[in-house]
Amino acid sequence: MSFNSLGLSAPILKAIKDQGYDEPTPIQKEAIPVILSKRDILAGAQTGTGKTAGFTLPLLELLSRAKPSKTKHSVRALILTPTRELAAQVGESVELYGKHLPFKSAIIFGGVKINPQLVQLRKGVDIVIATPGRLLDHISQKSIDLKSVEFLILDEADRMLDMGFINDIKKILAILPSQRQNLLFSATYSDEIKKLSDRLLNSPVLIEVARRNTAAESVKQTVYPVDSVRKRELLTHLINEGKWKQVLVFTRTKHGANRLFGQLEKDGITAAAIHGNKSQNARTKALADFKNGEIRVLVATDIAARGIDIDQLPHVVNYELPNVPEDYVHRIGRTGRAGNVGEAISLVCIDEHEYLANIEKLIKNDIPKIWLKGFKPDPSIKAEPINQGGGRGAKGSNSRSRAQNRPATNAPKKSSRSHSGTRGNK
Repeated sequence: MSFNSLGLSAPILKAIKDQGYDEPTPIQKEAIPVILSKRDILAGAQTGTGKTAGFTLPLLELLSRAKPSKTKHSVRALILTPTRELAAQVGESVELYGKHLPFKSAIIFGGVKINPQLVQLRKGVDIVIATPGRLLDHISQKSIDLKSVEFLILDEADRMLDMGFINDIKKILAILPSQRQNLLFSATYSDEIKKLSDRLLNSPVLIEVARRNTAAESVKQTVYPVDSVRKRELLTHLINEGKWKQVLVFTRTKHGANRLFGQLEKDGITAAAIHGNKSQNARTKALADFKNGEIRVLVATDIAARGIDIDQLPHVVNYELPNVPEDYVHRIGRTGRAGNVGEAISLVCIDEHEYLANIEKLIKNDIPKIWLKGFKPDPSIKAEPINQGGGRGAKGSNSRSRAQNRPATNAPKKSSRSHSGTRGNK
């Protein structure tokens, strides 16, 4: 099947060709015709499956077919995303595929000055890509009018709910016209997603291109058991021995990301950290440096990594396992994209065995274990709870493996969500 058979017009097909794409991905094959038929959809698609183009292409097509609004450049389409990085990625997609069309778009998120956004909105835009918090700021200032919205798209809806945006979403829904087309995309399913879809969607078509809550089959997954205090040493060893040039490393906390970044730099490995406390300019620069190869390692928290879109990212490392199993699926979905094979490695200490068991239960697979010579865990160390204070208890603290090579981060906060609820600014 080619894009020509999906019902897209010449300007959009030209933009697709300009990007070098010939065939649609499975999610695009299934979603585009349904969206063009003006049906609501609930789409289960993991990151890296081409879902962004799966909704931007038919959205642009429907906008071009419809009669222009009486009000010049009134907001006709609203796309909500959980993070600023993802908003920027979606905005780039709208620009690329809509470059031969007359529509104007705006990307609205927090963490940056609001005045340039106000100026852009006053000039009039057809498509708004926004994080919920900053959008509500504009609504409260009456700087945006949503009464003409024809299309609502929720991208990575599961992450929005994880970040505590449900009340913000409800406020936005209450403002929008009741007659509109709704598209909901989620990499994982939960009872909360079911409730949201029941509230939002009208007789939706269910589209799934991967089994629910499964990790991408194009990703080779491996677990390296290791003591907590040896993790940073093992990570450096793997990077140097494997001659890795580009690796995305996940920590649970912002503090942990900063510490690991500093340790890697001391080990002679170029790195940067990206998380919610970093300014937007710092995050943008770190991501750009990572993409163009100026740094080898990007250390990120779950929230900050949303929207990182690198087709050929070869390696993802879970320096610390997430305590929410679905986050593991999101993390490793950063690699193995666009038909490429990727590798996801998890460095797992004894304290994280319960997290690992929950992940394997979710993905319905046992992840292969590799006990690397020189890094095998000390059997005398007993598991301890990962506590809220970010440190371990005193048990076993006289072990030599604990006393040497203090890790970049020992025991992050219990919940990866505890620092992620600031509206749209992460």
